[in-house]
Amino acid sequence: MRVGIGWDRHRLVPGRPCILGGVAFPESAVGPLGHSDGDAVCHAIVDALLGAVGLGDIGRHFPDTDPTWSGADSTELLAHAVTLVEQAGYHVGNVDCTVITETPHIAPREAAMTGRLAGVLGIPPERMSIKATRGEGLGPEGRGEGLAVVAVALLEKV
Repeated sequence: MRVGIGWDRHRLVPGRPCILGGVAFPESAVGPLGHSDGDAVCHAIVDALLGAVGLGDIGRHFPDTDPTWSGADSTELLAHAVTLVEQAGYHVGNVDCTVITETPHIAPREAAMTGRLAGVLGIPPERMSIKATRGEGLGPEGRGEGLAVVAVALLEKV
């Protein structure tokens, strides 16, 4: 088995679409700023997967200096990371994520995010976990200026 940890943080800005875990939050007045669609949930999971198999991080595979990835759907980046994991002789066992944010509220779309990500990862939904917590006024997450995501992935040898 292999374990990887991923972490990502994005500034939240007005007028930017809010997509997290491959799911849109159209009611959100702010969205994550990023070179791709800014989906910090997918980005943290990508880093967890790549780290578990020793393949570096998201920036190595999808650099923000490459216009190819400008506005990219982060579930496609995640699908590519899953392919790299499989090429290394592993498959995803489970993934656990915690989103730290004041807005948007994750709970109403938790099931949709779980289902979407489980589908991309090729695992049953019960092996994909999304949780959220608030920054309680501390740091950029607590002030509503940004959000952060921590992800842990367990990979199993094929």
